[in-house]
Amino acid sequence: MLLFASCVANAESGLASYYHGIGRIGEMTCAHRKRPFGSIVTVSYRGKSIRCRVNDRGPFVRGRIIDVSTTAARALGILQLGVAHVEIE
Repeated sequence: MLLFASCVANAESGLASYYHGIGRIGEMTCAHRKRPFGSIVTVSYRGKSIRCRVNDRGPFVRGRIIDVSTTAARALGILQLGVAHVEIE
């Protein structure tokens, strides 16, 4: 029961955008304000989920909770949108 509460406490939802990112070409990475570098987060959008590694700080635009790399945005289907409402675990 405590584990479940911990997982729920780490879940977030809000706006995501994408950026060119830092890292190797094709790698799914992301920028998050508080999650530790190297941690893996699951980002979900309309039934699609990806796992990406936190390797940067951001986003620095008010109201956004995460920036994903271009590769991650393409995999989620948000590349053309630019900004989308996602769930993070």
